[in-house]
Amino acid sequence: MRRARGTGDRRGGRDRGRTGAKTGEGKLTSQQTRGLKNKPNAESWRSQKLLQIHEALSQDPVDVELLRMAAQSRGGLLSDQVRRKVWPRLLGLSPYDLPPHPGRSPLQDHRDYHQVQMDVERSLAHFPRGMRPEQRAVLQEQLVAVILAVLSSRPELHYYQGYHEVALALLLVLGPRAAAALLGQLSMHHLRDFMDPTMDNTWHILNYLLPLLARESPQLHSFMERAEVGTVFALSWLLTWFGHVLPEPTHVLRLMDFFLASHPLMPVYVAAAVVLHREPEVLAGPCDMPTLHQLLSRLPQPLPTESLLAQALNLFTRHPHSELAQQAAVRKNSSLSIEGSFTALRAASAHQRPDWVLQKQRQQPGCQKPSRSQSGPSTLVKAAVWGLSATLGAAALAVTQTALGWGPEVLWKIF
Repeated sequence: MRRARGTGDRRGGRDRGRTGAKTGEGKLTSQQTRGLKNKPNAESWRSQKLLQIHEALSQDPVDVELLRMAAQSRGGLLSDQVRRKVWPRLLGLSPYDLPPHPGRSPLQDHRDYHQVQMDVERSLAHFPRGMRPEQRAVLQEQLVAVILAVLSSRPELHYYQGYHEVALALLLVLGPRAAAALLGQLSMHHLRDFMDPTMDNTWHILNYLLPLLARESPQLHSFMERAEVGTVFALSWLLTWFGHVLPEPTHVLRLMDFFLASHPLMPVYVAAAVVLHREPEVLAGPCDMPTLHQLLSRLPQPLPTESLLAQALNLFTRHPHSELAQQAAVRKNSSLSIEGSFTALRAASAHQRPDWVLQKQRQQPGCQKPSRSQSGPSTLVKAAVWGLSATLGAAALAVTQTALGWGPEVLWKIF
């Protein structure tokens, strides 16, 4: 995948048995919770998972560890409605402490404006199908604005091609305001090493792949070494969290659930699981670089997503990244920003207050009332938005949010 700045240097669930959830309207008592868990039905695993997520979000502090397990396990977070509640919590973000709306006028004087604009215009294949041209134009404008809002607030970050794929998935689910908040957090943690002035750390991360394959299948590793195929075939997988190569939006969002809940190096383990899945194909073909590169660059369809993610978790447990680091290092004293920042992120996210506590605090005398831009829309507006969303999907919701001038905060009250 070509980068905006060139290719070498500067650019061109478990039940924890905890109590404490607030009871009342929209909440469940412990007795009701146990009754629902024991109620047999064809969708029992799904119902139980939703219930466990609800419990985790209601705990004080929020049970982020249970939310991570839910995002990683079978089915992920199940729906965009749940993702709106859980994704920010996985990154330690409160729905009541979001940055300003990124606005509708992109910063045309930003150094990356033209590159971002071109990449967004070329990514129409990854936009929701069936959108009218005017809807797509608004969504593209939003995407550019969200990206540039993050880059403008953090000048040390450098845009790379593929960044917009991650941003698009966030925008479609969350709307502009929350998407900008999550993209900013991801850019300082999970994606930080991709956003250096050079690609040195990006290649460093890619270099974890071959040692991992060597541990799992010496025969496959030897074959790839003889073919001198390298790891470039997996570059776009890591940079876009597979968003560039997965044709189905549902699969893209499932991987977003998984990666948001995991260590920043988890995409390498998913890449290894994909290559190991294709081992019979690889060994049956000619041992030459062009053929093997072409084979590995294209993901087979349909992709057994759930089994691959389960295998990636297993690989991560059996082959910790700390054990692979020495083999992956390409230069002395090399270090990744994500190694330290992820520990700090997990520690910070463990002390979040649940929504019902935050709402109660905001209702106390002396608390500042939300501004017009932060408050939810009227009932009539909400009805109109949900009607449009039901017809056109998440993209219509994102477009409507900007057109009406309000963020997705009202959706946090629904679940």
